[in-house]
Amino acid sequence: MSMWIFIGLVFLAVFLLAQGMVVPVFGEASKTRKRLQARLHSLAETNARGEVASLLREKYLKELSPLERALETLPGMAHLAQLIEQGGRATPAYRVVLLSLVLAIAGGVVGWTFTRLSYAALLVAAGAFMVPYLLVLARRGRRLAKFEEQLPEALDVMKRALKAGHPFMQCLKLVAEDMDEPISKEFEYVFTEVNYGSDLRRALLGMLERIPSVSVMAFITAVLVQKETGGNLAETLERITAVIRGRFKLHRRIKSLSAEGRLSAWILMLVPLVLFVVIWITSPDYLPVLLDNPLGPKLITGAAVLGVIGILWIRRIIRIRV
Repeated sequence: MSMWIFIGLVFLAVFLLAQGMVVPVFGEASKTRKRLQARLHSLAETNARGEVASLLREKYLKELSPLERALETLPGMAHLAQLIEQGGRATPAYRVVLLSLVLAIAGGVVGWTFTRLSYAALLVAAGAFMVPYLLVLARRGRRLAKFEEQLPEALDVMKRALKAGHPFMQCLKLVAEDMDEPISKEFEYVFTEVNYGSDLRRALLGMLERIPSVSVMAFITAVLVQKETGGNLAETLERITAVIRGRFKLHRRIKSLSAEGRLSAWILMLVPLVLFVVIWITSPDYLPVLLDNPLGPKLITGAAVLGVIGILWIRRIIRIRV
């Protein structure tokens, strides 16, 4: 018992030491993000409409039938639709849910056919149910990352256009015409919405809903503050561009330094599954000793839960916001 207490204390000391080294270095990014969010929240409160309506969601909602609109109003559909929209798609959220249900049923049938184990069928069904949602998140992540990479170049285009004497709206149009997606489409949305009579504040906050990013927060804050108080917007955009490029350099460095931790997480996740499949194929008489024992399913469930906790813990440690 004393040995286990000693091991637990050592583990706790190492964990606290690691947190003490990480938080002072990278805590400023979280503080900056909170300050920007508070500033944008105060700007949004002065908006007469309150929440910003999404043009992309309004477009495909009008094309749906009454039954489809009713399905779109179910709990959780609005959040899922927002994730789909942030990924650049106009697919109704209920179709993603229906696809998940179909895949879950098919996965459960396949799992039961091959294993004849109820918990294995449930695990396969749960994994199949999550596939469309994970694809939506992956597409959203790729699109947001690409937007972040394009933003410094877009701000450079706007800075040069402002120095040449172009108005701000013309700068938005230049970015929409000269650059690739997704940033061209997002700036085109803002330009079109303002031309249709909307307020610039509302259009920019709508872009922030579609692209939730610290860099976009900084850009929108600079534009709205300059609109209220005046100042040289070109110089402000130049400083924001330098900060964004510096964040990219730091982010790439952190990603390279945390590669070992990500590899450990993948190993923890994949090795048990690979070993299970290999043993099932090479020694089919070996696993029933564990599966047929009443204690076997409990041990497998406990191992799976501990593995998930370990993966989430590692992900929590190596996921550093810049």
